[in-house]
Amino acid sequence: MTTFLLVRHGQNDHVKRGILAGWLPDVHLNERGRQQAEALAAGLQSLPFKAVYASPLDRTMETAQPIAAARGLKVIERPGLGEIDVGDWQGRSLKSLRRLRAWSIIQDRPSLFRFPGGESFPEAQARIVAELEALRQHHSGKKDMIVCVSHSDAIKLALAHFLGLPLDLFQRLIVDPGSVSALLVGKDHIRLVRLNDTRLG
Repeated sequence: MTTFLLVRHGQNDHVKRGILAGWLPDVHLNERGRQQAEALAAGLQSLPFKAVYASPLDRTMETAQPIAAARGLKVIERPGLGEIDVGDWQGRSLKSLRRLRAWSIIQDRPSLFRFPGGESFPEAQARIVAELEALRQHHSGKKDMIVCVSHSDAIKLALAHFLGLPLDLFQRLIVDPGSVSALLVGKDHIRLVRLNDTRLG
């Protein structure tokens, strides 16, 4: 059985200002985000996780590094944990995007939507699930625990899959900056132990 500690990166100014960052470079944690990362490191330090994996983007790596350092580990970059490729929408404000007709599709029928020049939600879900399954095969001991630092929609899509929730309902889940969701995945059963826990961050 593998326990996944799914951590969303800490706050950054793009989140604060409502900008869709996507895969933009140089999106760093702000002061609040750095505080969240340090609090996560302190709060998770006592847990017996064996590895820390992260999306290669700056904000996820900056969140993961204190968590890994507190246990004497190094962060392992995994592109499969990366943000959804939002294509042409990258860098645009959520306020402007909410005015588009496509926005209602994203909220109500995301399984039908592909970001212009980017990924579809089914593709993104398949990617993140394949990544977690690969990590589960690598950490398949009875009590293996790992940290995966990723992004809101990626985590929500993964949780929806493992919980048997239709993709079109994944937006009902909430994953805030600096939160931890804990998922136990074994051969015969799956358990959600923690969802969007922000007490550490």
